[in-house]
Amino acid sequence: MTGSSDTPFLPRQVPIDGYADHFFHFQGMSHAGSILALPSGVRAWDVERVADIDARALAPILAEASAFELLFLGTGRDPAHLAEPMKDLLRAAGLRFELMPTAAAAATYNVLLSEGRLVGAALIAT
Repeated sequence: MTGSSDTPFLPRQVPIDGYADHFFHFQGMSHAGSILALPSGVRAWDVERVADIDARALAPILAEASAFELLFLGTGRDPAHLAEPMKDLLRAAGLRFELMPTAAAAATYNVLLSEGRLVGAALIAT
């Protein structure tokens, strides 16, 4: 099953304070599993590996595509490739995106967020 929770843990965008052993830490909270960090907030993302990313999993990202311009997609421990049809969906929504291991994606997201850039992150826990 892929997708995301409709209710964000936080109704605002915040940096990722830490990531290890399937957990993300942000704003004094922690979550086991993958997350979306989008302009609307941080929420669970029911994706366990890049192969799980389908149109349904991308739907919450695409719904907010006009609110940010660059998406960091954390692929887990290792680099991975996103299926071309999913890349096409992101491009059609006007999003630029970068795929990289989750630790690097979270760190890069944090740097650009702190600079006031319009970014989002879809981070797969490993």
